[in-house]
Amino acid sequence: MDKNSYIAVFDSGVGGVSVLRELRALMPGERFWYFGDSANAPYGRRTTEQVRDLTLAAGRKLLVEGGCKALVVACNTATAAAINDLRAEYPDRIIVGIEPALKLACDRHPGGTIGIMATDVTLRERKLAALMERVKQDCRVIRIHAPGVVELVEAGKANTAEAVALMEQLLGPWMGQLDALVLGCTHYPFMKKAMAQVLGEGVELLDGGAGTARETKRRLGEAGLLRDGPGELRLENSSKDPGKIELIRQLLDEKNAK
Repeated sequence: MDKNSYIAVFDSGVGGVSVLRELRALMPGERFWYFGDSANAPYGRRTTEQVRDLTLAAGRKLLVEGGCKALVVACNTATAAAINDLRAEYPDRIIVGIEPALKLACDRHPGGTIGIMATDVTLRERKLAALMERVKQDCRVIRIHAPGVVELVEAGKANTAEAVALMEQLLGPWMGQLDALVLGCTHYPFMKKAMAQVLGEGVELLDGGAGTARETKRRLGEAGLLRDGPGELRLENSSKDPGKIELIRQLLDEKNAK
């Protein structure tokens, strides 16, 4: 493990590409190994124990077998369920998780109403409850369950009429009530266009991808492990569907998701 080793980016499927884009923009000279576990997606419908086991298995693959210098858990569900276990198992490695941008939303909209859309696992884990407790004096937070969103993104249907219809179903009850919507799953940024169509441009959409990228660069810099190019990208997915890699490439180039 040295400067030239890969930075691993792990997600339950293709959603972590939203974080990978931020990482590559901030550190273009790094070598990234993206591993998506689409064969077992969506994680949000699994038990916490199942998510923890799948995440730890990915950690072993990338850190032990792959020798990666850092692991970015670009999945809110996996972070909520297993980040502490990963850090306990690999105390000498750089392991960065992702956190919903709830504090940022409350800082930008003090006294406002903030929606947080996330998977069932993320919404029920203590990590989010603790985050909500810290901001409860600053804003009103509404939990919004989002079944079906991950499946649409995994199917390459983020910018379709079907996506808009789903957003109308999930977000329609909150139209005119939200100041910001926090996207608590890395798949969700790819649905921003459909979300904005339902909620209107006045509702700010926030995710934790940029913050995760900054934290990763900071940790690598402290460890003297930053690399100065040329950059490299390795893509891998557990699904037997060859179209998953092509979908990842398409999402990397997707302009409307920003």
